[in-house]
Order: sequence, then structure tokens, then C-alpha cells
Amino acid sequence: MKKKEKPSSGLSSYRSKIDRLDAEILKLLGQRGRLAQSIGKVKQSSGRGIFDPSREKQIFERLAKMNKGPYSNTAIQSIFLEIISATRALESPISVAFLGPVSTFTHIAAVKQFGSSAEFLPQLDIAAVFHEVETNNADYGVVPVENTTEGVVNYTLDRFVDSQLKVCSEIIIPITHHLLSAENRIERVKRVYSHPQALAQCRNWLAQHLPGAEVKGVESTAGAAQRVVSERNAAAIASEYAAQSYGLNRLARNIQDQSNNFTRFLVVGQHLSQRTGNDKTSIVFLAKDRVGILYELLKPLSDSGINLTKIESRPRKTKAWEYLFFVDLDGHVEDRKVALALVRLSEACDFFKILGSYPKAAVV
Repeated sequence: MKKKEKPSSGLSSYRSKIDRLDAEILKLLGQRGRLAQSIGKVKQSSGRGIFDPSREKQIFERLAKMNKGPYSNTAIQSIFLEIISATRALESPISVAFLGPVSTFTHIAAVKQFGSSAEFLPQLDIAAVFHEVETNNADYGVVPVENTTEGVVNYTLDRFVDSQLKVCSEIIIPITHHLLSAENRIERVKRVYSHPQALAQCRNWLAQHLPGAEVKGVESTAGAAQRVVSERNAAAIASEYAAQSYGLNRLARNIQDQSNNFTRFLVVGQHLSQRTGNDKTSIVFLAKDRVGILYELLKPLSDSGINLTKIESRPRKTKAWEYLFFVDLDGHVEDRKVALALVRLSEACDFFKILGSYPKAAVV
């Protein structure tokens, strides 16, 4: 009769197998890293940037198709994001400017895109993010551009008009707001701080649950969290990440009025992204002042079967009653039909600029 194995000896056997697998994984990671260092030298000699969102998208899509479990595709992407982030650091350290401070949603988006091995440089405002990248103090920048409930971030759009930076990637993340405080009971909260957009996104919840509280707008959700660490009877509306970063209590979770609340962020840099076959192009143009001009301008896109995903107008700062149009469309500037349509469109404009072509972000 076979002797029954003790539970402890069975556990040791499994752990030994895991240890052997870990050693093999470590060996393979070393091989991957050395190959990446060679690729980095090729990129540097050709003047290409280290960050290649089109290549990374291909990696994640291929892994998702190959994945047999038990890990979810989301988990696999998170694991390989950190592997890629650490590998990029081997090739050449990447610095990323973002709208700070640490633990803002822009910071969360930046980490989601670049992984934790990048060097993150918090900035006071969007203009500073652009400036850091324009002056080569940072390799890339991350800025918010629109929210599904509160609309576009106008200052981001305005900065693109004069900047030579390119949009090289987009990031879309769900926005969940929490009421954070050093207090341990919601009844003690007399003041609520947050960024004006976050306050607007939680307007109904605040009216229902804290109708007598004073509501104050500040520069960022993370700044609000920092402020209430040492202020009595105060709370901040901020992220789960901010609660962890500043050691605050979560008095209420998911207090945003709309559950379908997402913010889109753009990565700006000096290089255009490669074509993937599932891309988006952003442009800005100034229409000549005549009847039917907008229809005339957009007709080449329609005739070519190009789908417009967004159109937004902004007043021109240098002349009254003239408007710039920001347009997002499906396709890449290297797609023949997109290139031809944009040439036709540009010929009818007083000002025309391609802001970038980049891989479409998945809504997580």
C-alpha cells in the first residue's frame, strides 16, 4: 500500500517546482534584456525614440491571443508592462513629465503607459509639461485632454497650436473618486477639497450626502489629498492611489455621479508613432471665412470613407471670431486614403497641422 504523502511534503514539492520555474524565468529575462540593449543601440543610431507604442501594442495583442490562463489578459499585460518598462530602462532611462503632484489621475495614466521603471517628473501645470519635453528636460509628457462627463481640457488643446510636439500615444482610464480624510467619520467633514472637474463629477453625491459642507476647488485631486492630511474636519475627493500615498481613510468609495466616467490622456513627444493598422490621427485647422466652409473641408474625409471620432472648436487667440477646429479621425497619416484626404483638406485652410498619428487606446 502506497504511503500517504504528508501535506507539508506536498507543499515543499510544489515550492521546489516554482523555484525551478523562477530560475528559468530569470534566465529568460536576462536574455530578453540583453537583446533589448542591442535594439536600443540600433534605435539610438537611427535617431528613433526608445518608447515605441505601436510595437508595445503588438506585443500585448499577441500575448492576449497566446494566453491560455490561468492569468487574465489584463494581468498578463500588467506583468509585461513592467518587464517592458524595466527593459526600456536598460536601453536608455526614460523621463516622463506629467501634470502633478504624485497620485493625480495623470500620474496614474503615466504609470499605466510607461510602467514603474520610468522617471516621473511632476509639473505644476500643463504648460510646464509641454515645456519640459520641448526643452528636452523630459523625453515624454502626459496631459489630460478630455473626460466623458466634463468634456475637453481646453488648455491642452490650446498648447498644441504653437507647440512642435507630436501626439505619440493615448491612454484611457476609468475615473473613480473616493472621499478621503484624516477623520474616521463622515459626520465630521465640514469642508471638501478637490480639482474643479472632480467636484463637478461628484456634484450630486455631495449635495445628497454632504449638503452643508463647504466645497473648495484646488489645483489637483492629489493636492487636495495632501492638504487634508493635517487639516481637521476636511476631506478630499481623490483616487484610491492617493489614499494609499497619503495614508488617508476612505470615508466613501466610488462617489462619482456617472459610473461610465473615463478620462483620455495624450502622450506628447518629439517622434511620430509607427502605423499599427488600428490608429487614430489628430489634426487642427483654421477654416477660411466663407459660407459652407466647414462642410467643404470635411467633405474629402467623408468622400474617402474616413470616420471622424471627434470635432471640437476653439476660439483663435489672436483674432476675434475666428475658430480653430480640432479633429480626431480613424487611420494613420501613412494610410494612402488618409494622406490624400488631408492634402485636399489642408489646401482649403489658412492654417493646418497634423498633431500626430498613434495607436488607438483600449477602454479598460
